[in-house]
Amino acid sequence: MRILVSGASVAGPVLAYWLTRHGFSVTVVERAPALRRTGGHAVDLFRPAMNISEKMGVLARVEERATGAKRLTVHGEGLRGPVRADLSKIFGATSERHVEIMRDDLSEIYYDTARDDVEYVFGDSITAISPDGEVRFENAAPRRFDLVVGADGLHSNVRRLVFGEESHDHAFIGAYFGVLTLPNAPGLDRELLIHVGVGRTAGLYGARHLGDARALFLFRSERELGYHHRDVPRQKKLLRDAFAGMHAHVDGWLDELDRTPAFYFDSITQLHMDTWSRGRVTLVGDAGYCPGPAVGGSTSLAVVGAYVLAGELARAGGDHERAFPAYERAMAEHVRGSRAVALSAAKTLIPTSRSGVWGLAQGARLISALPARPSRALLRLTTKSARFYDSVSVDDYPPTD
Repeated sequence: MRILVSGASVAGPVLAYWLTRHGFSVTVVERAPALRRTGGHAVDLFRPAMNISEKMGVLARVEERATGAKRLTVHGEGLRGPVRADLSKIFGATSERHVEIMRDDLSEIYYDTARDDVEYVFGDSITAISPDGEVRFENAAPRRFDLVVGADGLHSNVRRLVFGEESHDHAFIGAYFGVLTLPNAPGLDRELLIHVGVGRTAGLYGARHLGDARALFLFRSERELGYHHRDVPRQKKLLRDAFAGMHAHVDGWLDELDRTPAFYFDSITQLHMDTWSRGRVTLVGDAGYCPGPAVGGSTSLAVVGAYVLAGELARAGGDHERAFPAYERAMAEHVRGSRAVALSAAKTLIPTSRSGVWGLAQGARLISALPARPSRALLRLTTKSARFYDSVSVDDYPPTD
């Protein structure tokens, strides 16, 4: 059985790995001309995704490439001085098994696991998918596949082609985020420096194996802002306007916008769809059920979703009419929980009041100061994320080889 996967970021390579282990023939098409290796921004892998990575034999590489963030310094509006906290203790209290890693590093690790068993086609994109499985491309000749999977992110091309315009399924949760690469002028080593104000948060961190740093920006907006997701100059202007005058540190980070080698900007948007499957086509990860970039644990959800989809296809002997509904049933609770996590995290990370700014800083200090067991208990009582991620369970789908 021949399966086409669109997207080679995280969900695509994980899905390709497990599909090949279950005996399917896989082709991955990716719009970019090559695998992205600019470093990306930091993402979190929680217990279920860590367990799946271990089954794939890549856990050691994932842990080796972890950012190793240890310290947190918070500057907040109305605070007398900076608050310093033990970031490793906060991460440890959040999840039983957790690692923070640069997204492109993770993508490369997953890609390497099955690159010799999967046909990768870079620099091309799907333009049409017929009900009988014929697929047309921008550059390559048409080909026929038994199944097609969209693993191509929040702005999924496959979803647009099969389900209609993407905006119909979007639920904007009132915030935006941006990431840019810049020189590590402060010499940050395993440290996160953040500035928190009412309705906006900016941070800078350096990964231990990178020679540069990443600046992350989160800000609230009561309405959706007008821009195209490929209009980078407009996105940079929106970011400058949102953080103008926040702090000299932040001004300096924004000064790098015109020189940065890597920039990303998007709305924090959830996808709400009644079904992620139609005919021979299904969606995985952000393409089908994005809980909210930067706040919803979407990377872990994508890894889990890819593993479950491949497993259900194997369990059904390749019968998509059985496998796709089983996949959606298995993921439904995880998707709902991840949405709730995202809404809660957005409220915490982007405070709506001065008291929220104070609470974020003091909460980090308190958890850092307490011994490990009380800090874990406190975090479990005050956040939805720990309860959710620790509760996610996934069936075991043994490979056929």
